[in-house]
Amino acid sequence: MPFGEALRLALRQIAAHKLRSFFTLLGIIVSVAFLVAVVAVIQGMNAYVRENLAGAIVGRNAFQIRREPITVGFIDDEEWRELQRRPLITEEDLRYIERAIPDAEAIALQSGWPTPMADVVWRNRTVGDAFVFGVTPPFQVVQDYQIAVGEPLTAVDVRERRPVAVLGYDVASKLFDDLAMAPGQKVRVRGRQLVVKGVVAKKGTVLGQSWDGFVMLPITVFEMMYGRRQTTVISVKMPEADLVPDAMARAEEAMRIAHRLRPGEPNDFTVDTAEGLITFWRDLTRVLFTVVPAVVAIGVVVGGIVIMNIMLMSVHERTHEIGIRKSLGARSSDILRQFLAESVVLATAGGLLGLVLGAAFAVAVDSVSPLPARVTWWSAAIALLLGASVGLIFGVYPARRAARMDPIAALRYEQ
Repeated sequence: MPFGEALRLALRQIAAHKLRSFFTLLGIIVSVAFLVAVVAVIQGMNAYVRENLAGAIVGRNAFQIRREPITVGFIDDEEWRELQRRPLITEEDLRYIERAIPDAEAIALQSGWPTPMADVVWRNRTVGDAFVFGVTPPFQVVQDYQIAVGEPLTAVDVRERRPVAVLGYDVASKLFDDLAMAPGQKVRVRGRQLVVKGVVAKKGTVLGQSWDGFVMLPITVFEMMYGRRQTTVISVKMPEADLVPDAMARAEEAMRIAHRLRPGEPNDFTVDTAEGLITFWRDLTRVLFTVVPAVVAIGVVVGGIVIMNIMLMSVHERTHEIGIRKSLGARSSDILRQFLAESVVLATAGGLLGLVLGAAFAVAVDSVSPLPARVTWWSAAIALLLGASVGLIFGVYPARRAARMDPIAALRYEQ
């Protein structure tokens, strides 16, 4: 029997029993949909962390010199005590870094974590819980801030401790009906009066968290209001990503000289990118990728057993038909091919429906939640291959049973 004929007969049988076919495939549909949707969310999050979150925290083509490393998760008490013994990052360290990396696009000093929050008041309007941080002017270049209206912070503002501020887009839009009126207005932050110099253009959200709800101050003014932070950070932005590793090596050497560390002594600082965050996320998704196949396998095996039982029932129902086909010259291989094709087509249809359902769910998640989702070509290929494999594996036994039937006994069989 030609493959095309076997396929046509398989499609006819599926069409003749639509409801039974659907419930037969339900296990495979749900399993494949789960696989596609979960992989889409994980892959979307991987790309999101790599492209957006890491860049938002550290900056693109950038790295930081920190007292403490960027860590996600718990650290033990001994490690914490060791970190607390490290010296603070200071303006003197900044000068060493500037001399060591003259080709940097920007080198900035910024107040560290945790970032304080405060109400921002203008006349009878208040914006609550805005992040307040202090910076030197190059920080605006490191974070790729664009000024929508007004002017950025300058070195003069830092040197002369001018009581000025640059507002994030969300804060400014809630205080002023027209952003153009913001420059020159006086706002109060933690009881201190500040003159608005400018407003940063909208940066958007990361995982549903706005990155526009802040007040940016000259670092000298910030330290007058909040004191010097123990987690002050130096940020370095390079013109291209390829230049970052060499610049990090030079920064490490400069910091060792600045801190007068002898050869063999461990660093009392950290030169860090967002790689720690990315590595943590990769480790987490690796765990998820080991759990997902187990869950999918259970559903697929259950679905395969259901297919096998339904195909056995189909063989039983069509015993007389098999006898007629064999009496008319059909070979055992033709019968085997016919029932195997029916099983494979049935399971592949389940994989296809699961793929469509999983992709639709992923698109819905991407649309209505802050979680990004990306359906990858390899997850779609696995979904279809999984369906076809289940049909092939679990369809062999019913097909062989049909092919081995004695035509005389089959013709005599009556339901």
